[in-house]
Amino acid sequence: MSAKLSIIPLGGLGEIGKNMTVIKYGNNIIVVDAGLSFPEDEMLGVDVVIPDITYLLENKQLVRAIILTHGHEDHIGALPYILKDLNVPVYGTRLTLSLLEQKLMEAYILDQAKLVEIKAGDTVNIGPFEIEFIRVSHSIPDVVALGIKTPAGTIVHTADFKIDHTPIDGEVTDFHKFAQLGKEGVLVLLSDSTNAEREGYTMSEKNVGENFDDIFSNAKGRIIVASFASNIHRLQQIFLTAYKHGRKVAVCGRSMQNTVEVASELGYLDIPPNTLIDLDSISQLPNKQIVVISTGSQGEPMSALSRIAKGEHKKVQIEPGDTIVISANPIPGNEKMIAKTIDQLFQQGAEVIYEEVFGVHVSGHASQEELKLMINLIRPKYFMPIHGEYRMLVKHAQIAEELGIPSKNIIVAENGQVIEFGKNGACISGRVTTGQVMVDGLGVGDVGNIVLRDRQQLSQYGILIVVLTLEGETGEVLAGPDIISRGFVYVRESEELLEEARQKVEKVLEKCKEANIKEWSVIKGNIKDVLSKFLFERTHRKPMILPIIMEV
Repeated sequence: MSAKLSIIPLGGLGEIGKNMTVIKYGNNIIVVDAGLSFPEDEMLGVDVVIPDITYLLENKQLVRAIILTHGHEDHIGALPYILKDLNVPVYGTRLTLSLLEQKLMEAYILDQAKLVEIKAGDTVNIGPFEIEFIRVSHSIPDVVALGIKTPAGTIVHTADFKIDHTPIDGEVTDFHKFAQLGKEGVLVLLSDSTNAEREGYTMSEKNVGENFDDIFSNAKGRIIVASFASNIHRLQQIFLTAYKHGRKVAVCGRSMQNTVEVASELGYLDIPPNTLIDLDSISQLPNKQIVVISTGSQGEPMSALSRIAKGEHKKVQIEPGDTIVISANPIPGNEKMIAKTIDQLFQQGAEVIYEEVFGVHVSGHASQEELKLMINLIRPKYFMPIHGEYRMLVKHAQIAEELGIPSKNIIVAENGQVIEFGKNGACISGRVTTGQVMVDGLGVGDVGNIVLRDRQQLSQYGILIVVLTLEGETGEVLAGPDIISRGFVYVRESEELLEEARQKVEKVLEKCKEANIKEWSVIKGNIKDVLSKFLFERTHRKPMILPIIMEV
């Protein structure tokens, strides 16, 4: 009996980011990408979110390799956490691995990592999988789609892609290889759905360069351009346009500095001579000769642009006449932070260019006509949209159906579902453990729903601490109860309320003594119950109540 082929998405479906797909044939597993996503508003204090890899750890002996399509955070960002528990070979292109190496170095696991460099056009054999790496265009160089041949059929994984006929690096998508695979026969196509709702075509990156040229021509003072640090093609155009207009370029923000350093060392970023200067040097040049490339295009609170907007950056202060270009579209959920940053920049006298009409950003993802082209090149038996929120997956599925793929052969899946391909076709045969693992500081997975609920309560209503000292044998109150309020009410203005609360606690203690109750947990529970009810009746607030009992 032949082995079965399964595709198991662990992240990236019904969401933006956290991309991770398991491909299993028999007793062999390969993993495509291992990305992170950024926390939602209610995830207070959480730094990043990574996929739950319980399934991979339970099948650790079957995992042969992790294959990376490109170097964006939502495709490689989880690896510093995952490789500590799942140390398998990681395949990626030169730039992808170089960006990954920095992350692994910061996590102190670079020495134990097994990184295998490949390039577009290469083919590698891993167990029963023959994997061909196919060049595609995106907003970062060195992106590869995957043609994965298995005994059960061929899988094509497009990675993040767009059809750009005039890419900045001249590396055009390998249409011939996609068409060749399509001619040979493809069992299932996994295709990027990020822009499935957008009609038409995604503009070429070169359009942004032309618009930069107009902006740089008209700017009278300094120019500050905020962009994604990983958008190396965008950085290239900023450097070339600055050089053309006789401006020097300084880089602001740690991630931006790291990317510029790595990309220029590897030859992916061609910086004209005498153009790059240190950020400390900008005060020594006339404003009309300065360009600053900054992080913070998403309004992140601690990013360089946000600190500049608040007037808190040590080296860059907004001056009237500065032109700020926000060269990125908002990631869903970041709109408010970006709007706040733009407001603050305007308030300081800067001219801010951020609207789509100015053409200072183009997407790195294929729009509907390009998605159609990919499907028509491949003509797969089965189609599975990936990388996108659920409505995007559904829209992409509708596009595939319009192109003639039978609806029964289109799989709109969810994270954790096992899609199995056998003699009787494709079906969802089960579900594996999946979900969100939250990273908070050095803690991975130690912040769960209970901790988040407590943080939510603290952020909304504050905390009330009840401190008292009891005599060990008799249960007599030796000191207290004292009540401390933080984030609930201001003590001086609410002395009467807190005094009433203290009296309520005293009554609870008297009742416990009369009933001969000495267990701390019971006493604490009674205090919490009485105070919660009392405070809600008086204030309609629900502070966290924390009784602390000391025994002498």
